[in-house]
Amino acid sequence: MLNGKLSDSRVEPSKPRELRIGDRVLPSRFFLAPLAGYTHLAFRTALRELGGLGLATTDLVHATALLSLNPKSLDLIATSDVDRPLSIQIFGSKPDVLAAAAVWLEDRGYESVDINMGCPMAKVNGQGGGAKIACEFDSACELVSRVVNAVAIPVTVKMRLGWNRESLTAPELASAFEQLGVAAITIHGRTRAQGFGGTVDMDGIRLVVEAVQQIPVVGNGDVRSVEDAQAMQNSTGCSAIAIGRGAMLDPWIFRRLELASQNRDWSFEPTADEQVHFLRRHFRLMTEQHEEHSCKLFRKFAGWYGARLGVPEDLEDRLRRFESFDEFEKIVDEIRRRHGERESRIATALVKVPNGPVERW
Repeated sequence: MLNGKLSDSRVEPSKPRELRIGDRVLPSRFFLAPLAGYTHLAFRTALRELGGLGLATTDLVHATALLSLNPKSLDLIATSDVDRPLSIQIFGSKPDVLAAAAVWLEDRGYESVDINMGCPMAKVNGQGGGAKIACEFDSACELVSRVVNAVAIPVTVKMRLGWNRESLTAPELASAFEQLGVAAITIHGRTRAQGFGGTVDMDGIRLVVEAVQQIPVVGNGDVRSVEDAQAMQNSTGCSAIAIGRGAMLDPWIFRRLELASQNRDWSFEPTADEQVHFLRRHFRLMTEQHEEHSCKLFRKFAGWYGARLGVPEDLEDRLRRFESFDEFEKIVDEIRRRHGERESRIATALVKVPNGPVERW
């Protein structure tokens, strides 16, 4: 009782604390995960325009190539005023080279660096980078320490649970990295041996969350819906969610998640015009950076977008082969006329994503 009156037992829901990574305050807890070949400037910008996206991370960039001013590497780190907040993901096996790359990025105004210790691809692991780094505890700590101490901007690490089920190193490494000054950890809930097959290990992500004291742990892997994200947060206690393939399967997923976090209706469906506009907008943004080469670069998105954007199967096939701006516009105009006649809701790309061990890709 208060002053002789019964107190109101209703409690207003507490507002979640703001999410910080180093000195950066993130606008949402839903991030775009790096995907080799996909998370370039045009894709990031198109997603940001839909709303709800917090931190985005670039495609992985080879540190040596970046320092050599390799044109492809410079393309990968291309950004704009609207492409914020952003982190540049670098990879390699030599601590001095990664540290130098981090300094190079900081000197040019980039605000965060992410170290890749999770890529399962053989061509990356074969160079001693990606998931291979996490196999040697002392070497991994030395690399992280060199990068953290070289720059003032936040340094984060993305990794997998371990090399295989017999070597689940992520919790121990996360704890050590926090002590070395890493600002956040993103953990993909699979081992390197799994590739993108099998299931995400929620318990494994939770162990990483429990291994650190204060820094955010970002969960990653197979989040394709609001329900998936909520299940991961509830079962692991992670501070944020990073989404990769799920953002190509549903570009509106970040807006849905932001609405859900505000207890608002997130079950909307974009109109046919909105879906066609997104397809055209993404391509036009790509042409601003890559001009005619965009025709080739955009083809890989056809298999991801087709089912979600209502693209009939024969037009999806044409999107995988188009060669000019005019041809793209003709295809899009036909998509607009025939939108929704597609029967399958399963993205073609899901059939082609590699499963199991990844020794050969």
